[in-house]
Amino acid sequence: MSDSGTVGTILYTQEDIWEKANELGKQITEDYKDKDLILIGTLRGAVMWMADMMRNIDLDMQIDFISASSYGGGTTSSGNVVIKMDVGLDVSGKDILIIEDIIDSGNTLKYLKDYFKNRNAASVKICTLLDKPSRRVADVYGDYIGFTVDDLFIVGYGLDYDQKYRNLPYITYLEA
Repeated sequence: MSDSGTVGTILYTQEDIWEKANELGKQITEDYKDKDLILIGTLRGAVMWMADMMRNIDLDMQIDFISASSYGGGTTSSGNVVIKMDVGLDVSGKDILIIEDIIDSGNTLKYLKDYFKNRNAASVKICTLLDKPSRRVADVYGDYIGFTVDDLFIVGYGLDYDQKYRNLPYITYLEA
């Protein structure tokens, strides 16, 4: 990919995303009504989606963030996950809902699910804005999925290419 590419057509508008967050928020509210819920956002891409989900889940909950990656500086997963910043909350006995921007290879999320289970979380599920199943190599799936996307380099609404495009209020892709 040369430089930063050209932005393609809009795949999902801000309104589409808000509607999906509202729909999933209602389901999560129902599913976790008697649980001790912690939302854990994956930095940095999931920040906008995390904010939307927090506003749409009508429960008392705690929030925290984790930074983990299997990409390093590249655009394809190395398969080796590194935690750059851990959560500060005790997850033992808690119901964890990982808020993710996109499930691509699945390597990082598979690692995080196991990581929290090994720290004695009561349950670990995933709420992802986007799912890209065509690139999946790890055996991990979203429990709450906003949208399924084709094998494109997705940007916008928190997702980036070389730290660019995160601030776009919609989801699009880069053309080569």
